Amino acid sequence: MIATLEYVDILDRSEQLGKMVMASDTMEAYKQTRAALHEDEDAQKLIQAFLDMKDQYEDVQRFGRYHPDYYNIMKNIRVVKREMDMNDKVAAYKMAERNLQTLLDEISQYVAESVSEQIKAPKDGAALTDSGCGCGSGGACGCAS
Repeated sequence: MIATLEYVDILDRSEQLGKMVMASDTMEAYKQTRAALHEDEDAQKLIQAFLDMKDQYEDVQRFGRYHPDYYNIMKNIRVVKREMDMNDKVAAYKMAERNLQTLLDEISQYVAESVSEQIKAPKDGAALTDSGCGCGSGGACGCAS
């Protein structure tokens, strides 16, 4: 593609927009909470405990109710996740992450609507999720597609 002045101008403006996002209060809050989360030993222990339990959970999911520890692991994953989620640093980080995602979604929506009402933009982090049902089949199972 041959670069035109208009194309270069669009790229320059998008770079400026990126710099504005990086300099925003929302991004600063995200960076601060992320740093605080990584420095907090209790939070890191809870996260590691959750990741360890998640490995067991994924193993159980392959066999379902036929796995000998199914009910025990299903209960433990919920307990460990709740403990992790109740940590102040984890909760603050998740909130900052959600605020940043909202900002990025709003920018995407604004840019898309500036071009045309028919252009779809991701909402609520939809670009990061699957079809919504959680089965991962892309709607082939007949659920939400």
